Amino acid sequence: MNFIDNIFNQLHTNPDRQVLREVHDGEFFPADSRELLRLIGHARGWLRRAGVQKGDRCALLANNSIRWAAMDLALMAEGAIVVPLYARQAADELVFIMKDCGALLVCCGDEELRSEITEHWNDHPPLALFDEIFENEHSVDAPPVNIAPEDPVTIIYTSGTSGEPKGVILTAGNVTFMLGATGSRLDRLMEGHGEPDQVFHYLPFCFAGSWILLLSCLSRNSLLSMSTDLNKLADELKLAAPNYCLNVPALLERIRSAVEGQIAQKPAIIRAIYRNGRKAWMNKRERTASGLDGLWLALANSLFFSKIRAKIGPHLKALICGSAPLTKETQLFFMMLGIPVLQVYGLTETTAICTMDDPRGFTPGRVGPAIPGIEMKLGEGDEILVRGPNIFPGYWNRPEATSGAMRDGWFHTGDQGAVDADGNWAIIGRIKNLLILSSGHNIAPEPIEEKLLQEIPGATHVVLQGNGKGFLTAIITGPVEGDQVERAMEKVNTDLPHYKNIRGYVQREEPLTIESGLLTANGKLKRDAISAEFRDRIEAIYESRKLSV
Repeated sequence: MNFIDNIFNQLHTNPDRQVLREVHDGEFFPADSRELLRLIGHARGWLRRAGVQKGDRCALLANNSIRWAAMDLALMAEGAIVVPLYARQAADELVFIMKDCGALLVCCGDEELRSEITEHWNDHPPLALFDEIFENEHSVDAPPVNIAPEDPVTIIYTSGTSGEPKGVILTAGNVTFMLGATGSRLDRLMEGHGEPDQVFHYLPFCFAGSWILLLSCLSRNSLLSMSTDLNKLADELKLAAPNYCLNVPALLERIRSAVEGQIAQKPAIIRAIYRNGRKAWMNKRERTASGLDGLWLALANSLFFSKIRAKIGPHLKALICGSAPLTKETQLFFMMLGIPVLQVYGLTETTAICTMDDPRGFTPGRVGPAIPGIEMKLGEGDEILVRGPNIFPGYWNRPEATSGAMRDGWFHTGDQGAVDADGNWAIIGRIKNLLILSSGHNIAPEPIEEKLLQEIPGATHVVLQGNGKGFLTAIITGPVEGDQVERAMEKVNTDLPHYKNIRGYVQREEPLTIESGLLTANGKLKRDAISAEFRDRIEAIYESRKLSV
């Protein structure tokens, strides 16, 4: 049974069970299995009347909602290939994607999204609104069409940190395998729970990891609560009281910074209790506890740790984190509060996941072992290579890019990694991001950027520069003062070899954004665009250093 058949079977077997709910202004708006099947049935009826055939590429442009999930399932049940699009992405980029995949139909969540497309694409295919799709009178109540393991079910476009985005084809076999793997890990996390998993989600379903979480919830005994307002994320998280949720490192880093920033404003005695409690917790973890550690830990737990945990989520069994490596310090921070953070690693081309932390035991700072059935090894330059049933069959209409990524049966991830004796992987950075100094030293910028960012309260991004130069410089954004940056650089440089020292910087208060074209749709750095944006200011630093020699 493939994943689509399994989801439909789950919905038919438990018609009264709530499966999805949206959060709006502090209230839940739920859908049980029966209601979700009703929506799917009406969408399938509309699709058949519109002439959608198996293998047709159909774009899905909408914000997260119950109807997004119903539309996705309806399209796959009819054998269409879903091309999910990010609703906040620039219209010209969306049009490029739809043209590239040859979309025959675009399903739009609202009139505003449809209007953006019509303004940028004169000869666009039919653009159908959710209202007309779900309110039609014709419904289909039939099993999903027959889908073979090798049949494509979606084309998810990569974020395009450099160059044009590429469409990653994922098959029914890819997704069926991955849902089995994620289900096994979630079973371990929820062992002995008995009740439906309570899951909270705020990331767009158009991203591979987010989509796999949605399908995982629909494949098992879960209730997924969807945030609809990122400005109310903290309140909605508290309202949903989940057992787990999927996160990106940026959010967890912000939570940690906010907590420690608030404590820094407290009286000296409060700061001392927190500082000593944190040190005592670390000593206990490293089995070096002695003296007053027990007292400090008890005080800190009573005053801080337990209260912060309760505020974040009293029923949390774990926070799941992906999309980029999380700093070890932040992972340990949440563990100190009593909230495990489980990391996953993967790419869209690997059906979102390659490694997953095991809830029964994991190593902070690493992203876990390869999930069963997947092989991973290091190639040239410590590049991570992967093969297994999770690997995509290729990029849409890009045979050269496919052959470049797939060599001798192994997918070349482009990520530089390391693996320990227990098989736990660490992600160092992207190989193409390596900075090669004029001295010949190769430097992965990500670990240094993370360290510097942690040392500058208020900074939003740090981006290292220096390719072909004699030393490193940094681009720093956010409302920060020069003396803060200088102190932070001095502290970070102390722990680095001389060739990794940062010796200059430029600062801009305005953050990097998706809208400015400096971040990808899922918030990753567009390094080439950032370098171009700041080129003159960075070059001025190197020129001034030449003149001073």
